[in-house]
Amino acid sequence: MYRVKQLPAETDLADFSQWLRQQGVEHRISEEGGQQVLWLAHQEHAEPVLAALEQFLSRPEVRRAIHETNHSPVFVNGRWQPSPRHAPMVLAIIGLAALVSWFTGLGRDPSSAALMFVDPTRFVFDTLAQRLDALTASLSQGQIWRLLTPDLLHFSWSHIIFNAVMMWFLGSQVEWFDGKRRLGILVVVVSLLSNTLQFLVSGPLFGGLSGVVYGILGYCWLSQQRRPRFQFPPALIVVSLVWILIGFTPLTRILGLGSMANEAHLGGLVAGLIMAVLMPPPRKQDTQGA
Repeated sequence: MYRVKQLPAETDLADFSQWLRQQGVEHRISEEGGQQVLWLAHQEHAEPVLAALEQFLSRPEVRRAIHETNHSPVFVNGRWQPSPRHAPMVLAIIGLAALVSWFTGLGRDPSSAALMFVDPTRFVFDTLAQRLDALTASLSQGQIWRLLTPDLLHFSWSHIIFNAVMMWFLGSQVEWFDGKRRLGILVVVVSLLSNTLQFLVSGPLFGGLSGVVYGILGYCWLSQQRRPRFQFPPALIVVSLVWILIGFTPLTRILGLGSMANEAHLGGLVAGLIMAVLMPPPRKQDTQGA
């Protein structure tokens, strides 16, 4: 064992020690002459552990986040692993999207037109002016649902599976920590902005939850800076930005992946960032599935 830090006996390291165990860091805490000493089994862990300890001791929000992680029913060994009862709204959204994908034959059935942003069989949408006219006509006929229902359309099983996995991983955290109301507002606003942008740029032949997923990712990433509570790899935001950039190149078509709803991805991400600014992190008593 390597001696790495000596601290006052009154410093409560119980949560930090449990967190270290969850990270797989072998250690022990001993008492010497009215002080407590942190020992590590591997010297190479010293630098990151000391950095984490400094954050734990100096930042109350980090201590709260570690405590909530240690004692939350949705974390297993420090990893986010909720059950369906912890995020019923997210599960319902995913289930509805799966059912719609099934009944519309992954977008090949004519019934898909009823769920697109405007009915592609009734309007011409080659120019922006034509797209605006089509949107105005649809809304004047009371077809408000079309602003949201493109989220439910998917055009391959790999498409919906990927979106479902990401929606569950990120959306379930928003529902658990920030509440169903916050998640509902976020989904509706992001969907409106991402779908509208995609339609105005390319027309109604698009669908999928990916715009919403990007919005939730943007919300989680920025809101996390104000109050740590979500768990996701930091590289996820970088990978997502790179994927958006790739979508604006011919590479996806060259690889046989087809065209991507690039504007929906970008619009969703920006909308999520805006919502993180407009909606400050809720207080602790307002969270956990409220």
